[in-house]
Amino acid sequence: MVFDLDMIKAVYAALPAKVQAARQLTGRPLTLTEKILYAHLSGDAPAKPYARGNDYVDFNPDRVAMQDATAQMALLQFMQAGRKKVAVPSTVHCDHLITAKTGAKIDLDFANAESKEVFDFLASVSNKYGIGFWKPGAGIIHQIVLENYAFPGGMMIGTDSHTVNAGGLGMIAIGVGGADACDVMAGLPWELKWPKLIGIKLTGKLNGWASAKDIILKVAGILTVKGGTGCIVEYFGDGAESLSCTGKGTIGNMGAEIGATTSTFGYDASMERYLRATGRNEVADAANAVKEHLNADPEVYANPEQYFDQVIEINLNELEPYINGPFSPDLATPVSKMKEAAAQNGWPTKVEVGLIGSCTNSSYEDISRAVSLAQQVADKNLKTKAEFTITPGSEQIRYTIDRDGFLKTFDAIGAKVFANACGPCIGMWARMGADKKEKNTIVHSFNRNFQARQDGNPNTYAFVASPELVTALAIAGDLTFNPLTDSLMNENGEMVKLDPPTGFELPEKGFAVEDAGFQAPAADGSQVQVNVAPDSKRLQLLDPFAAWEGTDLNGLKLLIKAKGKCTTDHISMAGPWLKFRGHLDNISNNLLIGATNFFNEKQNTVKNQLDGSYNEVPAVQRAYKAAGIGSIVVGDENYGEGSSREHAAMEPRHLGVRAVLVKSFARIHETNLKKQGMLALTFVNKADYDKIREDDTIAITGLLTFAPDKSLNLVLSHADGTSETIEVAHSYNAQQIEWFKAGGALNIIRASIKA
Repeated sequence: MVFDLDMIKAVYAALPAKVQAARQLTGRPLTLTEKILYAHLSGDAPAKPYARGNDYVDFNPDRVAMQDATAQMALLQFMQAGRKKVAVPSTVHCDHLITAKTGAKIDLDFANAESKEVFDFLASVSNKYGIGFWKPGAGIIHQIVLENYAFPGGMMIGTDSHTVNAGGLGMIAIGVGGADACDVMAGLPWELKWPKLIGIKLTGKLNGWASAKDIILKVAGILTVKGGTGCIVEYFGDGAESLSCTGKGTIGNMGAEIGATTSTFGYDASMERYLRATGRNEVADAANAVKEHLNADPEVYANPEQYFDQVIEINLNELEPYINGPFSPDLATPVSKMKEAAAQNGWPTKVEVGLIGSCTNSSYEDISRAVSLAQQVADKNLKTKAEFTITPGSEQIRYTIDRDGFLKTFDAIGAKVFANACGPCIGMWARMGADKKEKNTIVHSFNRNFQARQDGNPNTYAFVASPELVTALAIAGDLTFNPLTDSLMNENGEMVKLDPPTGFELPEKGFAVEDAGFQAPAADGSQVQVNVAPDSKRLQLLDPFAAWEGTDLNGLKLLIKAKGKCTTDHISMAGPWLKFRGHLDNISNNLLIGATNFFNEKQNTVKNQLDGSYNEVPAVQRAYKAAGIGSIVVGDENYGEGSSREHAAMEPRHLGVRAVLVKSFARIHETNLKKQGMLALTFVNKADYDKIREDDTIAITGLLTFAPDKSLNLVLSHADGTSETIEVAHSYNAQQIEWFKAGGALNIIRASIKA
């Protein structure tokens, strides 16, 4: 089935003229990224080229995708906007609220019962407002998008940071908060700072144990978790063309782990093969007709240093498999160096569990390469030493690999198949014994491995690798096992080596599925009722946030000074808290409970300045709110790294936090704070972080003349009677300042639609 073909054809029909206009505007050849961006501009044509890393620009994305955990808040906001139907094609995917525990069927049945209220709400809102709905068990949002909606040269936004997965099909696909999605669904333009460009030239061809996953694991090691911030990464070269479409998707997916706005690839033969294999011949034909505009101009790839802000070159012929971690996806170690690294760092080397799948690596190719290793367990008389789990990315993938006998092979080595959902990747894993907090090691083919993310145990050392390497490490049960050189003792006492993995880019018999799990919306949803029970613990209708009072902010208390890495997982934990994603007040009880307090090195223990006691972060903030006192959160570098979850911005806003001051922000989180009417501030002098004391009362001054590129001041009144003033910067443009004054962007949308 082909979705939204008329929309795709309209994009392609306008593409040649828009690309030519952009060439004339810039006076030079264009990268693929620039072609797509200029082709999706909102409003009148610009008078001059946009400045990278400087100009805020409005775009008209082609579509919106939302997963169930973030869709709740996005749609609760959209319901306030006053529109009768979404303005662009939009979809909801139920993939986050399914806990992996026993096995696919039992876990899915439990989720359908436990979260029935939420699923019914999402289905009814989708039905009412013209949104495509993918039922629980249909699959993970990004795999579903790649299989059904992504198209070369398109632009989409999604309420999940790994929306960037669609770059594997040549899109500019960007993760955003729900308020951004609300804007686009309401027919308003979407704003983004014009990105800088990183070009990554891939030469040669993968061989042996190396995979597409190893490319992005290596790139993460080069750029780190913040090296791509404010940038779009464009891959090119003969090495890029040699990759499968789903391999490109894996690379795009994990681009979120380097902070990149998104990553993309030029349209090529592998994308055409994938489009046709997934039943989209019409899209492939339409793309072929404008193929020259779905790649960078030839001059760009011939002399990339002239067109990109940074160029990295990787020779795939020489690429070695990588294992990244623990606790950060950019800590990259070649498999040949792991034994040495583990010994130096004291990492536990016994692998307890190997997990493959997730939105990052659950393609047919991924599973087929992993199953070639699982088959060797029987063929070579081996025994798998670690637990092993598989999470298919979609029902289409699950059905096809079942038909082709892969699941039987996995079953023979004792593997457990979880539901087609996010599961362990996002912490929805009821892992037996995790509550004991024992030190242990797991390896997985997911994208993130932040502390406690997968199983809630801060002492679980999680490492990221390709599905095939994860399978090999699970068979060996040893993190230091190098399948390129090492042998294993089989059940007969013989030493045997694993053969390199083999697989199939696409199923030889084609994809198959009985029920993909899609539910189309009503043609006319005006009579559909959306009910939210007043006493619901899972859902809560939203009230508008209050507008700025028109004064400087005085008498603020320090809520927490967070030390070190503070991701959105630390600010608003997932796992068991996912069930409250539709109830702002209830989920606010997890506010910053994972952040480390600078002053006592503890998590979820901060000082209440009203009585001097120490309590949990949400409890202290609720005490401030009850007393009518605002507060401020202080953070370290790359604050808000990770997920797109806007709850990390809405929770502090709801509980009365007025500003977040950090050394630097991750892109999505900074935007989310702005959208909710918060002050997102950065230290002009990062050393001023050290001046913030536990008992400080703080004033933010300069708001009466709040303007772009004009610093504000913080007055720190210390408990000893002294005070000092520090300068703080912001990145607000004129429109974003209006969001702050109105109490949030949604208040402006609501007023404009009513007008």
